[in-house]
Amino acid sequence: MADEGDSDDKTLDPSQKRLDEALERGDVVKSQEINTWFVIAGATLVMSTFAGSIGTGIMVPMRNLLANAWMIRTDGPGLLHLAASLEYAVAAAVGLPFLMLAMAAIAANLVQHRLVWSGEPLKPSFSKISPMSGFKRIFGKQAAVNFAKGLFKLVALGAVMTAILWPERMRLEAMERFDPSMLLTITASLTMHLMGAVVAMLAVVAILDYLFQYRTWYERQKMSPQEMKEEFKQSEGDPHIKGRIRQIRMARMKKRMMAAVPKASVIITNPTHYSVALQYERGMSAPVCVAKGADNIAFKIREIAREHSIPIVENVPLARSLYAAVEIDEEIPVEHYQAVAEIIGYVMGLKRNLSGRRVS
Repeated sequence: MADEGDSDDKTLDPSQKRLDEALERGDVVKSQEINTWFVIAGATLVMSTFAGSIGTGIMVPMRNLLANAWMIRTDGPGLLHLAASLEYAVAAAVGLPFLMLAMAAIAANLVQHRLVWSGEPLKPSFSKISPMSGFKRIFGKQAAVNFAKGLFKLVALGAVMTAILWPERMRLEAMERFDPSMLLTITASLTMHLMGAVVAMLAVVAILDYLFQYRTWYERQKMSPQEMKEEFKQSEGDPHIKGRIRQIRMARMKKRMMAAVPKASVIITNPTHYSVALQYERGMSAPVCVAKGADNIAFKIREIAREHSIPIVENVPLARSLYAAVEIDEEIPVEHYQAVAEIIGYVMGLKRNLSGRRVS
């Protein structure tokens, strides 16, 4: 009951850290039906591509062996040479097909998850020998799903065989009268038709099973609010996490600051290093810094200011002083009132003159 309550509490999506830890433990999405499909599909491809060459590669040495049986030495070295020759012929015939089957088995795992090297599944665990865990494996949800899959595959396989073999029943009944070469051709054709249909049927089973296994795995990785809090506390002490959080905050602050530049009344700059954007409207007690920056950020502030026709005033000592003394969304210090007031008064005078000229 406690386990059920714990699982009920795990309603939050897993963090990336949680997923990485699961991967390190070897706890990954695993669908056996995907493996089965890749192996059977690989076997079908091998049979359709290499059946003739495999048969030839084995039959030719055997035919030569039988044709020259009288020349075979029956002593120890002779028999060893004969066995080595036959082994080489068989290996040459089936080597590439077996390599393709091995690659299919590896691909079945790679399409589900990246390669994992973990000794965690090999460690002894009480849950592996617990009677309760064994009972759950036999009568649990996974067992029910496996039973349903097996039943579906059995019914589907019967339907596939019936659909393919029933129309051929007359020819199958007459096969005893066919010569061996025709019999082999018909058998090979029917076998490939059956294998192709089985591969298509198992593809559906594999996709559905993978979706089910992924959902089961993802639900198993979910976190409770308490686990999320504990992980966050642990992450706060991680220098990499701190650095990442700092980067995100700086990026957000920069974006918000650049969005505020068009509201500025004037940009005070020392044209190469610093830019300070000040906003002042009637009724405000003092001008407010809405953006500031050095080097590339300073250049970006000036660029946005030009796009919005905001006056840019060069004043090297004032720009340096304001950059060091005032923070974003803060009023300028009292000692800079007079210098800034003169600049804002000058800018407002220019605006009035320009508006007067437009009216006239």
